[in-house]
Amino acid sequence: MADYVPLFKPGTALPLTTSAAVTGGQLLVVSGAGTVAPSTAASGAWIGVAAFDAGTGQRVTVHSGGVQLLTASGAITAGARVAAAANGQVADFGAGTDASQIVGVALTTAAAGQPVQVKLAR
Repeated sequence: MADYVPLFKPGTALPLTTSAAVTGGQLLVVSGAGTVAPSTAASGAWIGVAAFDAGTGQRVTVHSGGVQLLTASGAITAGARVAAAANGQVADFGAGTDASQIVGVALTTAAAGQPVQVKLAR
């Protein structure tokens, strides 16, 4: 039997193409075949965090695992599950979302617009 080597290991960087301008630190979602864009709402299609700024149609490195520093769209308490939100931010996992939309668990507490450490779920 042949050896199997995964295309990407969990927690490693993925090189993808943007379908919209992204800012380093934004949560990204799959926006098409091989493309990503900043999250706009709760979505099960989130893929990771942009490593740096990139314009539309440019390549960007996406960190798909580990602990990432994201921006809270509202109050988040340490230990809360978080979901994707507008502008590539994260929000407290609440009503109207389902388990597929959980991005991870907040390790710190943050107010709206403040950085929050999140252990990504994937």
